[in-house]
Amino acid sequence: MDILIKDLMRTNAKSRGFLLTLFLLMLGTTTKAQVGHVLQGVGGVNMSMGGAATAQPLDINGALLWNPASLSKFDGQILSFNAGLFFSDPSISSTVPTQNGPFSGTTGDDRGVSVLPALAYVWGKDESKHTFGISAFGVSGFGVTFPESQDNPITMPQSSGGFGHIESDYALLQLSFAYSYQLTDKISLGIQPNFNYATLEIGPNPLAAPSQTLGYPNSDKATAFGIGAQFGLFYDSGSGLKIGASYKSKQIFNDFSFNNTYLDGSEAPGVDFNMDYPAIYSVGLGYSMGDFDYALDYRFIDYENTDGFKKSGWQLAESGDFSGFPTGAVQGFGWQSISVVSTGLQYKGIQNLPLRIGYTYSENPIREEFVFMSSPATAVIKNAFQFGFSYKLNPRFSLDVAYHHGTSSGSTSGPLLNPTPDSAGGPWNADTNPTGAIPGSEVAYDMTTDLVVVGFSYILGR
Repeated sequence: MDILIKDLMRTNAKSRGFLLTLFLLMLGTTTKAQVGHVLQGVGGVNMSMGGAATAQPLDINGALLWNPASLSKFDGQILSFNAGLFFSDPSISSTVPTQNGPFSGTTGDDRGVSVLPALAYVWGKDESKHTFGISAFGVSGFGVTFPESQDNPITMPQSSGGFGHIESDYALLQLSFAYSYQLTDKISLGIQPNFNYATLEIGPNPLAAPSQTLGYPNSDKATAFGIGAQFGLFYDSGSGLKIGASYKSKQIFNDFSFNNTYLDGSEAPGVDFNMDYPAIYSVGLGYSMGDFDYALDYRFIDYENTDGFKKSGWQLAESGDFSGFPTGAVQGFGWQSISVVSTGLQYKGIQNLPLRIGYTYSENPIREEFVFMSSPATAVIKNAFQFGFSYKLNPRFSLDVAYHHGTSSGSTSGPLLNPTPDSAGGPWNADTNPTGAIPGSEVAYDMTTDLVVVGFSYILGR
Protein backbone atom coordinates (compact mmCIF):
# COMPACT_ATOMS: atom_id res chain seq x y z
CA MET A 1 0.00 0.00 0.00
CA ASP A 2 2.89 2.38 0.78
CA ILE A 3 4.31 1.84 -2.72
CA LEU A 4 0.91 2.54 -4.28
CA ILE A 5 0.53 5.83 -2.35
CA LYS A 6 4.06 6.91 -3.23
CA ASP A 7 3.38 6.28 -6.93
CA LEU A 8 0.35 8.54 -6.73
CA MET A 9 2.26 11.30 -4.95
CA ARG A 10 5.05 11.25 -7.54
CA THR A 11 2.66 12.58 -10.18
CA ASN A 12 3.80 16.07 -11.20
CA ALA A 13 1.43 18.73 -9.80
CA LYS A 14 1.72 20.90 -12.89
CA SER A 15 0.73 17.91 -15.07
CA ARG A 16 -2.37 17.28 -12.95
CA GLY A 17 -3.38 20.93 -13.33
CA PHE A 18 -3.00 20.79 -17.10
CA LEU A 19 -5.07 17.59 -17.22
CA LEU A 20 -7.87 19.17 -15.18
CA THR A 21 -7.94 22.22 -17.45
CA LEU A 22 -8.30 20.05 -20.58
CA PHE A 23 -11.05 18.00 -18.95
CA LEU A 24 -13.05 21.11 -18.09
CA LEU A 25 -12.72 22.25 -21.70
CA MET A 26 -14.08 18.87 -22.84
CA LEU A 27 -17.14 19.26 -20.64
CA GLY A 28 -17.97 22.39 -22.63
CA THR A 29 -17.58 20.59 -25.96
CA THR A 30 -20.63 19.01 -27.55
CA THR A 31 -20.01 15.37 -28.51
CA LYS A 32 -22.96 15.17 -30.87
CA ALA A 33 -22.16 12.08 -32.88
CA GLN A 34 -20.36 8.80 -32.63
CA VAL A 35 -19.61 5.95 -34.99
CA GLY A 36 -22.79 4.07 -34.13
CA HIS A 37 -24.29 3.86 -30.62
CA VAL A 38 -21.14 2.28 -29.08
CA LEU A 39 -17.90 3.95 -30.07
CA GLN A 40 -15.70 1.44 -31.93
CA GLY A 41 -12.43 3.14 -30.97
CA VAL A 42 -10.98 6.32 -29.54
CA GLY A 43 -8.04 8.49 -30.58
CA GLY A 44 -5.95 8.44 -33.72
CA VAL A 45 -3.96 5.29 -32.90
CA ASN A 46 -6.79 3.08 -31.64
CA MET A 47 -9.26 4.23 -34.32
CA SER A 48 -6.77 3.50 -37.12
CA MET A 49 -6.41 -0.06 -35.72
CA GLY A 50 -10.15 -0.59 -36.15
CA GLY A 51 -10.60 -0.23 -32.38
CA ALA A 52 -8.67 -3.45 -31.62
CA ALA A 53 -6.70 -3.02 -28.38
CA THR A 54 -7.80 -5.63 -25.81
CA ALA A 55 -4.53 -7.52 -26.22
CA GLN A 56 -2.41 -5.03 -28.19
CA PRO A 57 -2.03 -1.74 -26.25
CA LEU A 58 -0.33 0.50 -28.81
CA ASP A 59 -1.42 3.67 -27.01
CA ILE A 60 -3.02 4.67 -23.72
CA ASN A 61 -6.39 5.56 -25.29
CA GLY A 62 -7.05 2.03 -26.57
CA ALA A 63 -5.87 0.54 -23.28
CA LEU A 64 -8.15 2.77 -21.19
CA LEU A 65 -11.14 2.16 -23.46
CA TRP A 66 -10.90 -1.62 -23.82
CA ASN A 67 -8.61 -3.20 -21.20
CA PRO A 68 -7.31 -1.36 -18.11
CA ALA A 69 -5.02 -4.31 -17.26
CA SER A 70 -2.86 -3.52 -20.30
CA LEU A 71 -1.81 -0.18 -18.75
CA SER A 72 1.08 -2.13 -17.22
CA LYS A 73 2.83 -1.84 -20.60
CA PHE A 74 3.31 1.92 -20.12
CA ASP A 75 5.92 3.70 -18.00
CA GLY A 76 6.28 7.32 -16.99
CA GLN A 77 3.70 10.08 -17.38
CA ILE A 78 1.92 10.10 -20.74
CA LEU A 79 -0.67 12.66 -21.82
CA SER A 80 -2.85 12.24 -24.89
CA PHE A 81 -5.44 14.54 -26.42
CA ASN A 82 -7.42 13.85 -29.61
CA ALA A 83 -10.16 15.66 -31.50
CA GLY A 84 -12.22 14.25 -34.33
CA LEU A 85 -14.45 15.83 -36.95
CA PHE A 86 -17.40 13.55 -37.64
CA PHE A 87 -19.40 13.68 -40.88
CA SER A 88 -22.47 11.50 -41.45
CA ASP A 89 -24.88 11.16 -44.35
CA PRO A 90 -27.99 9.29 -43.15
CA SER A 91 -31.23 9.23 -45.08
CA ILE A 92 -34.69 7.93 -44.24
CA SER A 93 -37.27 6.72 -46.74
CA SER A 94 -40.81 5.41 -46.38
CA THR A 95 -43.65 3.98 -48.41
CA VAL A 96 -47.37 3.82 -47.66
CA PRO A 97 -50.17 2.31 -49.75
CA THR A 98 -52.77 4.70 -51.18
CA GLN A 99 -55.77 4.37 -53.47
CA ASN A 100 -53.58 5.63 -56.31
CA GLY A 101 -50.73 3.23 -55.56
CA PRO A 102 -47.69 3.41 -53.27
CA PHE A 103 -46.57 6.85 -52.07
CA SER A 104 -42.81 6.93 -51.41
CA GLY A 105 -40.14 9.45 -50.58
CA THR A 106 -36.65 9.94 -49.14
CA THR A 107 -35.32 12.63 -46.80
CA GLY A 108 -31.64 13.41 -46.24
CA ASP A 109 -30.01 14.58 -43.02
CA ASP A 110 -28.84 18.19 -42.64
CA ARG A 111 -27.10 17.82 -39.27
CA GLY A 112 -23.61 18.97 -40.30
CA VAL A 113 -20.28 18.31 -38.60
CA SER A 114 -19.84 17.16 -35.00
CA VAL A 115 -16.79 17.23 -32.73
CA LEU A 116 -15.48 14.14 -30.94
CA PRO A 117 -12.83 14.83 -28.23
CA ALA A 118 -10.80 12.36 -26.14
CA LEU A 119 -8.46 13.01 -23.23
CA ALA A 120 -6.25 10.46 -21.45
CA TYR A 121 -3.43 10.52 -18.92
CA VAL A 122 -1.42 7.58 -17.55
CA TRP A 123 1.37 7.48 -15.01
CA GLY A 124 3.56 4.73 -13.54
CA LYS A 125 7.14 3.83 -12.75
CA ASP A 126 9.33 1.25 -14.43
CA GLU A 127 10.27 -0.36 -11.10
CA SER A 128 6.67 -0.36 -9.79
CA LYS A 129 3.90 -2.93 -10.25
CA HIS A 130 1.29 -0.17 -10.16
CA THR A 131 0.06 1.92 -13.11
CA PHE A 132 -2.71 4.50 -12.99
CA GLY A 133 -4.83 6.23 -15.60
CA ILE A 134 -7.61 8.74 -16.04
CA SER A 135 -9.67 9.37 -19.17
CA ALA A 136 -12.59 11.40 -20.44
CA PHE A 137 -14.07 9.86 -23.59
CA GLY A 138 -17.25 10.30 -25.58
CA VAL A 139 -18.12 6.58 -25.70
CA SER A 140 -21.59 6.57 -27.21
CA GLY A 141 -24.07 8.64 -29.17
CA PHE A 142 -26.48 9.05 -32.03
CA GLY A 143 -28.24 11.91 -33.70
CA VAL A 144 -30.22 12.83 -36.81
CA THR A 145 -31.88 15.92 -38.26
CA PHE A 146 -34.48 15.08 -40.90
CA PRO A 147 -36.42 18.20 -42.02
CA GLU A 148 -40.16 18.16 -42.49
CA SER A 149 -41.15 17.28 -46.05
CA GLN A 150 -44.34 16.79 -48.07
CA ASP A 151 -42.53 14.27 -50.29
CA ASN A 152 -41.86 11.54 -47.71
CA PRO A 153 -44.69 9.93 -45.68
CA ILE A 154 -42.73 9.66 -42.42
CA THR A 155 -41.51 13.28 -42.48
CA MET A 156 -44.84 14.80 -43.55
CA PRO A 157 -46.41 17.16 -40.96
CA GLN A 158 -48.12 15.46 -38.04
CA SER A 159 -51.40 16.99 -39.22
CA SER A 160 -50.97 14.91 -42.39
CA GLY A 161 -50.12 11.68 -40.58
CA GLY A 162 -46.32 11.87 -40.49
CA PHE A 163 -43.81 12.71 -37.77
CA GLY A 164 -42.78 16.03 -39.30
CA HIS A 165 -39.32 17.32 -38.44
CA ILE A 166 -37.37 14.42 -36.84
CA GLU A 167 -34.42 15.29 -34.65
CA SER A 168 -32.46 13.43 -31.99
CA ASP A 169 -29.31 14.14 -30.02
CA TYR A 170 -27.78 11.63 -27.62
CA ALA A 171 -24.26 11.80 -26.18
CA LEU A 172 -22.51 9.97 -23.36
CA LEU A 173 -19.32 11.28 -21.74
CA GLN A 174 -17.47 8.76 -19.58
CA LEU A 175 -14.92 9.75 -16.93
CA SER A 176 -12.83 6.77 -15.80
CA PHE A 177 -10.12 6.10 -13.24
CA ALA A 178 -8.01 3.04 -14.02
CA TYR A 179 -5.60 0.96 -11.99
CA SER A 180 -3.40 -1.87 -13.26
CA TYR A 181 -1.41 -4.25 -11.08
CA GLN A 182 1.35 -6.40 -12.56
CA LEU A 183 0.79 -9.75 -10.88
CA THR A 184 3.83 -11.35 -12.54
CA ASP A 185 6.19 -10.26 -15.29
CA LYS A 186 3.65 -11.64 -17.80
CA ILE A 187 0.20 -11.23 -16.19
CA SER A 188 -1.58 -8.00 -15.21
CA LEU A 189 -4.97 -7.28 -13.69
CA GLY A 190 -6.96 -4.07 -14.10
CA ILE A 191 -9.98 -2.32 -12.64
CA GLN A 192 -11.64 0.90 -13.76
CA PRO A 193 -14.58 2.67 -12.09
CA ASN A 194 -16.64 4.69 -14.59
CA PHE A 195 -18.69 7.83 -14.00
CA ASN A 196 -21.06 8.80 -16.80
CA TYR A 197 -22.95 11.87 -17.93
CA ALA A 198 -25.52 11.59 -20.74
CA THR A 199 -27.83 13.98 -22.56
CA LEU A 200 -30.82 13.07 -24.72
CA GLU A 201 -33.19 15.19 -26.80
CA ILE A 202 -35.87 13.82 -29.16
CA GLY A 203 -38.37 15.57 -31.34
CA PRO A 204 -41.09 14.50 -31.75
CA ASN A 205 -40.80 12.52 -28.53
CA PRO A 206 -42.18 8.99 -29.16
CA LEU A 207 -41.73 8.15 -25.46
CA ALA A 208 -44.78 10.31 -24.71
CA ALA A 209 -48.37 9.40 -25.55
CA PRO A 210 -49.64 11.64 -28.38
CA SER A 211 -52.61 13.93 -28.08
CA GLN A 212 -55.51 13.06 -30.41
CA THR A 213 -55.60 16.69 -31.58
CA LEU A 214 -52.03 17.98 -31.08
CA GLY A 215 -49.97 14.90 -31.92
CA TYR A 216 -46.62 13.99 -30.39
CA PRO A 217 -44.81 16.68 -28.37
CA ASN A 218 -41.19 17.78 -28.64
CA SER A 219 -38.87 17.33 -25.67
CA ASP A 220 -36.25 19.51 -24.10
CA LYS A 221 -32.73 18.17 -23.54
CA ALA A 222 -32.74 15.83 -20.54
CA THR A 223 -29.70 14.66 -18.58
CA ALA A 224 -28.83 11.52 -16.62
CA PHE A 225 -25.90 10.29 -14.54
CA GLY A 226 -24.61 6.75 -14.39
CA ILE A 227 -21.98 4.54 -12.80
CA GLY A 228 -20.31 1.28 -13.73
CA ALA A 229 -16.95 -0.43 -13.89
CA GLN A 230 -14.57 -2.33 -16.14
CA PHE A 231 -12.31 -5.26 -15.28
CA GLY A 232 -9.44 -6.61 -17.35
CA LEU A 233 -6.84 -9.37 -17.66
CA PHE A 234 -3.71 -9.07 -19.80
CA TYR A 235 -1.04 -11.66 -20.65
CA ASP A 236 2.20 -10.86 -22.47
CA SER A 237 4.28 -13.92 -23.30
CA GLY A 238 7.38 -11.81 -23.88
CA SER A 239 7.90 -13.48 -27.25
CA GLY A 240 5.34 -11.55 -29.31
CA LEU A 241 2.06 -13.22 -28.33
CA LYS A 242 -0.41 -11.29 -26.16
CA ILE A 243 -3.86 -12.25 -24.89
CA GLY A 244 -6.42 -9.99 -23.25
CA ALA A 245 -9.97 -10.07 -21.90
CA SER A 246 -12.18 -7.44 -20.32
CA TYR A 247 -15.68 -6.97 -19.03
CA LYS A 248 -17.32 -3.56 -18.97
CA SER A 249 -20.36 -3.79 -16.73
CA LYS A 250 -23.72 -2.32 -17.61
CA GLN A 251 -23.59 1.40 -16.82
CA ILE A 252 -26.59 2.09 -14.60
CA PHE A 253 -28.29 5.48 -15.11
CA ASN A 254 -31.04 7.39 -13.39
CA ASP A 255 -34.05 8.32 -15.54
CA PHE A 256 -34.09 10.98 -18.21
CA SER A 257 -36.90 13.36 -17.20
CA PHE A 258 -38.34 15.16 -20.22
CA ASN A 259 -40.34 18.35 -20.24
CA ASN A 260 -42.54 18.20 -23.33
CA THR A 261 -44.20 20.87 -25.44
CA TYR A 262 -46.76 20.41 -28.22
CA LEU A 263 -46.09 21.96 -31.62
CA ASP A 264 -48.54 24.79 -30.90
CA GLY A 265 -46.40 25.83 -27.89
CA SER A 266 -48.70 24.46 -25.19
CA GLU A 267 -47.34 22.37 -22.36
CA ALA A 268 -47.53 18.58 -22.64
CA PRO A 269 -47.27 16.00 -19.85
CA GLY A 270 -43.68 15.16 -18.89
CA VAL A 271 -42.30 11.66 -19.20
CA ASP A 272 -39.44 9.69 -17.63
CA PHE A 273 -37.31 7.17 -19.53
CA ASN A 274 -34.49 4.96 -18.36
CA MET A 275 -31.71 4.11 -20.82
CA ASP A 276 -28.61 2.34 -19.53
CA TYR A 277 -25.38 1.60 -21.40
CA PRO A 278 -25.01 -2.10 -22.30
CA ALA A 279 -22.47 -4.50 -20.81
CA ILE A 280 -19.58 -5.26 -23.19
CA TYR A 281 -17.50 -8.45 -23.17
CA SER A 282 -14.18 -8.29 -25.05
CA VAL A 283 -11.47 -10.85 -25.82
CA GLY A 284 -8.40 -10.07 -27.87
CA LEU A 285 -5.28 -11.49 -29.46
CA GLY A 286 -2.13 -9.54 -30.24
CA TYR A 287 1.07 -10.54 -31.96
CA SER A 288 4.21 -8.49 -32.55
CA MET A 289 7.09 -9.56 -34.75
CA GLY A 290 9.82 -7.33 -36.14
CA ASP A 291 8.25 -4.27 -37.75
CA PHE A 292 4.65 -5.53 -37.44
CA ASP A 293 2.03 -5.38 -34.69
CA TYR A 294 -1.24 -7.26 -35.26
CA ALA A 295 -4.44 -7.02 -33.19
CA LEU A 296 -7.74 -8.90 -33.29
CA ASP A 297 -10.69 -8.24 -30.96
CA TYR A 298 -14.11 -9.83 -30.54
CA ARG A 299 -16.82 -8.01 -28.60
CA PHE A 300 -20.31 -8.93 -27.46
CA ILE A 301 -22.61 -5.99 -26.73
CA ASP A 302 -25.54 -7.06 -24.57
CA TYR A 303 -28.42 -4.79 -25.61
CA GLU A 304 -31.08 -7.40 -24.84
CA ASN A 305 -30.52 -7.10 -21.08
CA THR A 306 -30.22 -3.30 -20.98
CA ASP A 307 -32.98 -0.92 -19.90
CA GLY A 308 -34.11 1.26 -22.77
CA PHE A 309 -33.21 -1.40 -25.33
CA LYS A 310 -34.68 -4.70 -24.08
CA LYS A 311 -38.32 -3.57 -24.09
CA SER A 312 -40.12 -3.06 -27.38
CA GLY A 313 -43.50 -2.13 -28.78
CA TRP A 314 -46.10 0.22 -27.41
CA GLN A 315 -47.03 1.07 -23.85
CA LEU A 316 -50.53 -0.16 -23.09
CA ALA A 317 -53.28 1.81 -21.39
CA GLU A 318 -53.97 0.52 -17.87
CA SER A 319 -57.49 1.89 -17.48
CA GLY A 320 -60.39 3.48 -19.36
CA ASP A 321 -62.29 2.44 -22.46
CA PHE A 322 -59.05 1.48 -24.23
CA SER A 323 -57.47 -0.45 -21.37
CA GLY A 324 -55.00 -2.95 -22.82
CA PHE A 325 -54.66 -1.00 -26.06
CA PRO A 326 -51.51 0.94 -27.08
CA THR A 327 -51.24 4.55 -25.93
CA GLY A 328 -48.93 5.45 -28.82
CA ALA A 329 -45.92 5.84 -26.49
CA VAL A 330 -42.88 3.68 -27.27
CA GLN A 331 -41.56 1.39 -24.50
CA GLY A 332 -38.02 1.07 -25.87
CA PHE A 333 -35.88 0.36 -28.92
CA GLY A 334 -36.20 -3.45 -28.80
CA TRP A 335 -32.61 -3.99 -29.96
CA GLN A 336 -30.94 -7.40 -30.03
CA SER A 337 -27.44 -8.13 -28.68
CA ILE A 338 -24.69 -8.04 -31.29
CA SER A 339 -21.16 -9.23 -32.04
CA VAL A 340 -18.39 -6.90 -33.23
CA VAL A 341 -15.04 -7.91 -34.75
CA SER A 342 -12.15 -5.44 -34.96
CA THR A 343 -8.72 -5.99 -36.45
CA GLY A 344 -5.72 -3.84 -37.21
CA LEU A 345 -2.11 -3.97 -38.42
CA GLN A 346 0.74 -1.57 -37.68
CA TYR A 347 3.95 -1.32 -39.72
CA LYS A 348 6.97 0.30 -38.05
CA GLY A 349 9.54 -0.11 -40.83
CA ILE A 350 9.68 3.62 -41.66
CA GLN A 351 11.66 5.57 -39.09
CA ASN A 352 9.45 7.80 -36.88
CA LEU A 353 6.41 7.08 -39.10
CA PRO A 354 4.40 3.98 -38.06
CA LEU A 355 1.55 3.23 -40.47
CA ARG A 356 -1.71 1.50 -39.55
CA ILE A 357 -4.79 0.00 -41.22
CA GLY A 358 -7.93 -1.35 -39.54
CA TYR A 359 -11.31 -2.92 -40.21
CA THR A 360 -14.43 -3.28 -38.05
CA TYR A 361 -17.47 -5.48 -38.67
CA SER A 362 -20.65 -5.04 -36.63
CA GLU A 363 -23.96 -6.86 -36.61
CA ASN A 364 -27.17 -4.84 -36.80
CA PRO A 365 -28.98 -4.54 -33.43
CA ILE A 366 -32.27 -3.33 -34.94
CA ARG A 367 -34.95 -5.98 -35.42
CA GLU A 368 -36.99 -5.74 -38.63
CA GLU A 369 -40.32 -5.45 -36.81
CA PHE A 370 -39.07 -2.46 -34.77
CA VAL A 371 -37.15 -0.49 -37.41
CA PHE A 372 -39.84 2.20 -37.23
CA MET A 373 -39.15 2.78 -33.51
CA SER A 374 -35.44 3.38 -34.14
CA SER A 375 -36.00 6.14 -36.69
CA PRO A 376 -34.31 8.73 -34.41
CA ALA A 377 -31.26 6.40 -33.98
CA THR A 378 -30.19 5.37 -37.47
CA ALA A 379 -26.41 5.21 -36.79
CA VAL A 380 -25.90 1.56 -37.72
CA ILE A 381 -22.55 0.86 -39.40
CA LYS A 382 -21.84 -2.66 -40.65
CA ASN A 383 -18.43 -2.20 -42.27
CA ALA A 384 -15.85 0.37 -41.25
CA PHE A 385 -12.42 0.92 -42.79
CA GLN A 386 -9.62 2.89 -41.17
CA PHE A 387 -6.07 3.94 -41.84
CA GLY A 388 -3.70 6.26 -40.04
CA PHE A 389 -0.17 7.08 -39.00
CA SER A 390 1.90 8.70 -36.29
CA TYR A 391 4.78 11.08 -36.74
CA LYS A 392 7.32 11.18 -33.92
CA LEU A 393 8.69 14.70 -33.82
CA ASN A 394 11.06 13.74 -31.00
CA PRO A 395 11.38 10.94 -28.41
CA ARG A 396 8.65 12.56 -26.28
CA PHE A 397 6.12 14.03 -28.74
CA SER A 398 4.04 12.11 -31.29
CA LEU A 399 1.38 13.41 -33.70
CA ASP A 400 -1.40 10.89 -34.45
CA VAL A 401 -3.77 10.99 -37.44
CA ALA A 402 -6.58 8.63 -38.47
CA TYR A 403 -9.31 8.50 -41.11
CA HIS A 404 -12.45 6.36 -40.84
CA HIS A 405 -15.08 5.54 -43.45
CA GLY A 406 -18.13 3.51 -42.46
CA THR A 407 -21.15 2.25 -44.33
CA SER A 408 -24.37 0.51 -43.34
CA SER A 409 -23.93 -1.71 -46.44
CA GLY A 410 -27.58 -1.50 -47.41
CA SER A 411 -30.77 -0.29 -45.79
CA THR A 412 -32.26 -1.28 -42.48
CA SER A 413 -35.95 -1.69 -43.25
CA GLY A 414 -39.27 -2.76 -41.74
CA PRO A 415 -42.95 -1.82 -41.74
CA LEU A 416 -44.46 1.45 -40.59
CA LEU A 417 -46.40 1.00 -37.36
CA ASN A 418 -49.70 2.49 -36.27
CA PRO A 419 -50.84 2.03 -32.65
CA THR A 420 -54.34 3.48 -33.24
CA PRO A 421 -56.98 1.13 -31.73
CA ASP A 422 -59.35 -0.26 -34.33
CA SER A 423 -62.03 -2.64 -33.08
CA ALA A 424 -62.65 -3.77 -36.64
CA GLY A 425 -59.23 -5.42 -36.75
CA GLY A 426 -57.44 -2.64 -38.64
CA PRO A 427 -53.88 -1.37 -37.97
CA TRP A 428 -53.65 -2.85 -34.47
CA ASN A 429 -55.00 -6.17 -33.32
CA ALA A 430 -53.75 -7.89 -30.18
CA ASP A 431 -53.94 -11.34 -31.77
CA THR A 432 -52.94 -10.88 -35.41
CA ASN A 433 -50.99 -7.62 -35.52
CA PRO A 434 -49.62 -6.70 -32.07
CA THR A 435 -47.23 -4.00 -33.32
CA GLY A 436 -49.73 -2.30 -35.63
CA ALA A 437 -47.75 -2.94 -38.82
CA ILE A 438 -49.40 -1.24 -41.81
CA PRO A 439 -49.71 -3.74 -44.69
CA GLY A 440 -47.76 -2.69 -47.79
CA SER A 441 -45.75 -0.04 -45.91
CA GLU A 442 -42.02 0.31 -45.33
CA VAL A 443 -39.58 2.57 -43.52
CA ALA A 444 -35.87 2.26 -44.27
CA TYR A 445 -32.67 4.12 -43.54
CA ASP A 446 -29.01 3.86 -44.37
CA MET A 447 -25.94 5.99 -43.83
CA THR A 448 -22.26 6.50 -44.39
CA THR A 449 -19.86 8.05 -41.92
CA ASP A 450 -16.50 9.76 -42.22
CA LEU A 451 -14.26 10.70 -39.32
CA VAL A 452 -10.94 12.53 -39.28
CA VAL A 453 -9.03 12.32 -35.99
CA VAL A 454 -5.95 14.38 -35.11
CA GLY A 455 -4.23 14.07 -31.76
CA PHE A 456 -0.98 14.00 -29.90
CA SER A 457 0.72 12.06 -27.15
CA TYR A 458 3.42 13.54 -24.97
CA ILE A 459 5.68 11.84 -22.43
CA LEU A 460 6.01 14.28 -19.55
CA GLY A 461 8.64 12.32 -17.65
CA ARG A 462 9.87 8.91 -16.60
